[in-house]
Amino acid sequence: MSRDPGRILIFDTTLRDGEQSPGASLNLEEKLAIAQQLARLGVDIIEAGFPFASPGDFKAVNKIANVVGGENGPIICGLARASKNDIKACFEAVSPAPKKRIHTFIATSDIHLKHKLRKSRKDVLSIVPDMVTYAKSFVEDVEFSCEDASRSEPEFLYEVIKLAISAGATTINIPDTVGFSTPSEFGSLINDINKNVPNIDEAVISVHGHNDLGLAVANFLEAVKNGARQLECTINGIGERAGNASLEELVMALHVRKSLFNTYFKRDPESPTPLTAVRTKEITKTSRLVSNLTGMNVQPNKAIVGANAFAHESGIHQDGVLKNRLTYEIIDAKTVGLNDNKISLGKLSGRSAVRARLEEMGYDLSREDLNDAFARFKDLADRKREITDRDLEAIVSEQVQLPESKFQLIHVQVSCGSSSKPTATVTLLDTDTNNEKTAVAIGTGPVDAVCEALNVLAKVPNELIEFSVKSVTEGIDALGEVTIRIRNNNKIYSGHSADTDVVVAAANAFVNALNRLVFSEKKNSIHPQFDNLDNTEKKVFLNSKK
Repeated sequence: MSRDPGRILIFDTTLRDGEQSPGASLNLEEKLAIAQQLARLGVDIIEAGFPFASPGDFKAVNKIANVVGGENGPIICGLARASKNDIKACFEAVSPAPKKRIHTFIATSDIHLKHKLRKSRKDVLSIVPDMVTYAKSFVEDVEFSCEDASRSEPEFLYEVIKLAISAGATTINIPDTVGFSTPSEFGSLINDINKNVPNIDEAVISVHGHNDLGLAVANFLEAVKNGARQLECTINGIGERAGNASLEELVMALHVRKSLFNTYFKRDPESPTPLTAVRTKEITKTSRLVSNLTGMNVQPNKAIVGANAFAHESGIHQDGVLKNRLTYEIIDAKTVGLNDNKISLGKLSGRSAVRARLEEMGYDLSREDLNDAFARFKDLADRKREITDRDLEAIVSEQVQLPESKFQLIHVQVSCGSSSKPTATVTLLDTDTNNEKTAVAIGTGPVDAVCEALNVLAKVPNELIEFSVKSVTEGIDALGEVTIRIRNNNKIYSGHSADTDVVVAAANAFVNALNRLVFSEKKNSIHPQFDNLDNTEKKVFLNSKK
């Protein structure tokens, strides 16, 4: 059987695969904020990005390796295709981290070999050991992935894995790249790998899976039963297409059903030792941070972190819970960090009190970011009597958004009513030219009028495809969180903002989305799932083993 670390290693790929969700592109500061929270959450490995994809991604991975990587922190990992350029760039990006990993991959299914790589099985069998050896020359910790493993011919898959381990791979990742597998099939695949790869005991088996059929978490739990000891997952299950296996669902399934899974680790069923190193009380905070920064709202009925996950509407359920919570609840909400903490902060509170509370909540802000957060806190305190932890979370999440801002909202004013046409007056600053311009527009409603005015000023072609608003907390004076998603050239960009005035929040969210659109056009990104290489890169890739 494969090398067993005695527990489940949590490999978080929110910053790599999760960022591939349409509209979820993150900047450096946002990635760093999420990485710091992932470290507080207690994940074992952070896949910080795909360094060769763009200078921006390289810089983000390098910054995370510098700031988040530590002797007692998580392993910092970067993704690389099986080519020398990718692998070298990956090493240079993760090199500042004391604990670093290169994660290299190549497809092994016939459909990928024929239509994507245009390579034979013989080509792959030659490339794999050479590229794993090359990665091993930089770091001790090398992970190798057989892309589309769940649709690969088993005997060929075993041979590829054997060669990768012989070349020095310490982790072998088995991806269900297109979410094709079912639990019984995926469990059998892991079991067969354990039986048919002679040197599998020299590596940890990892699994990566997508949720196209809604089976990713079930597939992973079955894989654990059959010897998988690393789970590659994302916060809120975000990622390509229907997303990845959800970290919070996997961790809590292993937590709640520990007595069941203990037996697969040769433990006493009632052993209290956790199966993962995740600090479950950080789950809710992490979920909210990722949701805010990516602009991807969590559906209310989402397991563990959805707004309704611990709500009871049925009278029968309510009666049962009042008598004994165990009648209808299998998880104590406090276990995942869900509480109704309120703080005694108001408009007379000082900077030190706000900083102390933020530190208690796990936020470590720079002096400049603290100043900005405190200014927003004071502004909010003038409009809202009672400040909650959720209000502070909303404030802080905006502090790390979009420093590369071409546009800044200076002024927004709307006029609307039952007998008047909604009209918006908006002033926008173009930071490239330092010029302020004002436009007036009429819309079907106040938010539509604001967006029309912003489009007149920004002159950036786009299509508004989603507008959503929700309350941060209860009460008539609650902050309203607005998420806007726009489309340009078949790419989606999201913006997020919070304010007691939802029109102002909508204006800021739309400007944030426009800034993401403008910034994304400046970088040349390579998608990890597609080898869109130019002729020079193709030549390097084909000859990389020489």
